[in-house]
Amino acid sequence: MATHMTLSLLLTPPTFLSPSKPVKPSITKKKPLSISASLQSPPQPPREAALEQFWQWLSDRGAVSAKSPARPALVPQGLGLLAQRNISRNEVILEIPKKIWINQDAVAASGIGNVCGGLKPWMSLAIFLIREKLNPESTWRPYLDVLPQTTDSTLYWWVALVRFLVGFQCRSEEELAELQGTQLLSTTLGLKQYLQREFVKVEEEVLVPHKQLFPSPITLEDFYWAYGILRSRTFSRLRGENLVLIPLADLINHSPDITTEDNVYEIKGAGLFSRDQLFSLRSPISVKAGDQVLIQYDLNKSNAELALDYGFIETTPKRNMYTLTLQISESDPFFGDKLDIAETNGLSEAAEFDIVLGNPLPPTLLPYLRLVALGGTDAFLLESIFRNSVWGHLELPVSRANEELICRVVRDACKSALSRYHTTIEEDEKLIGGEQLTPRLEIAVGIRAGEKRLLQQIDDIFKQRESELDELEYYQERRLKDLGLVGEQGEIIFWEAK
Repeated sequence: MATHMTLSLLLTPPTFLSPSKPVKPSITKKKPLSISASLQSPPQPPREAALEQFWQWLSDRGAVSAKSPARPALVPQGLGLLAQRNISRNEVILEIPKKIWINQDAVAASGIGNVCGGLKPWMSLAIFLIREKLNPESTWRPYLDVLPQTTDSTLYWWVALVRFLVGFQCRSEEELAELQGTQLLSTTLGLKQYLQREFVKVEEEVLVPHKQLFPSPITLEDFYWAYGILRSRTFSRLRGENLVLIPLADLINHSPDITTEDNVYEIKGAGLFSRDQLFSLRSPISVKAGDQVLIQYDLNKSNAELALDYGFIETTPKRNMYTLTLQISESDPFFGDKLDIAETNGLSEAAEFDIVLGNPLPPTLLPYLRLVALGGTDAFLLESIFRNSVWGHLELPVSRANEELICRVVRDACKSALSRYHTTIEEDEKLIGGEQLTPRLEIAVGIRAGEKRLLQQIDDIFKQRESELDELEYYQERRLKDLGLVGEQGEIIFWEAK
């Protein structure tokens, strides 16, 4: 094997939620917090009186009536929507007028509209939410009073760790330790760092220069709360410039048994002669009176994303995902050529590949691996003459040295990643099958067990490939066959001149 062939493989998250990537908000599932599971004293569920005030507030604004099919109520998850009568599949259960949406228009019409115009949409909504929450006389008070103070999202685990570091008593260090070695922990901490940087900027640009506009000083923890509300409670297609909170509709909970997201909600006109808009929410399944109305939040989210966004996970295997990150090293003598080939085929200097439990490897993973590892006598494939056909060659084994290298590096990376967890798969499975876990420990154990199964799956795939290295057909053999220089038994044919 050529000694200068290198391959960089990262088994940690490539990025957290970076500013260049849009926030992907969707609806929240609100799980109850027990004392043993929370990092601080768990908030009590809103009282029936608060729900009644919220319902009256909605009624006064024309959003609901006594005939509305669904009504907010206390449910096992915290708050949810209960059917007031039998509801048919695809029946509209809510129509919320735009005048009570919390969006950019609401911010612009508020007392901080002039100072929030240049902020990112999610940031202006976050500042608006905090300001209204701090104002006892806010017209949004009935809605704000039913919003949770925290959820089981891993974002709030870390928030509480900050509280612990400044002297508050909590169990955050124990809970975060349960995520040791996971990509979810790295993603959570990365998101936290991003939010801290954004808070410093908004503090300098808006909060301090215009402190007279706010009832009291806004803290970093307030900022985390507002971001968590937006990330967990807005619908998946209403993000970016269209980010919006829909009071009442955002109380609907998630069901893993519902496998469709289509036609659940839409924004439509209020009527033929009206210029107003309505947020219309449908039930994807039939619901009996007194049962909870549920939807599917997002079929494509991994368990790690569900845990970070909403504070729950599923047992569905396809929800377990692990991200492999490959990168072309800038020190690679063929960096420019490899980057050109990668970009020509829709990839870049660094590429992320999501591995799903029980699924085959992504189709572009092996070609990209071979490209990154390409060197030595195989480097001729990087010449310009092969530029239009090289990706086709990389879809098949290039050489034994190249294939052996990618197998070794991937397996070493898997072993290294597995060594960073403080428990084994067997120990996690014993916990899962044992006594009832607290909600947050259930998330931690489920996440790390899923990641370990995926790492073992990846290792098994490349272990099997290693055992087949002598049986694989490589570029040179394929080329000789194309030229008619290899016989049926694989022997090289030498043509003698007559």
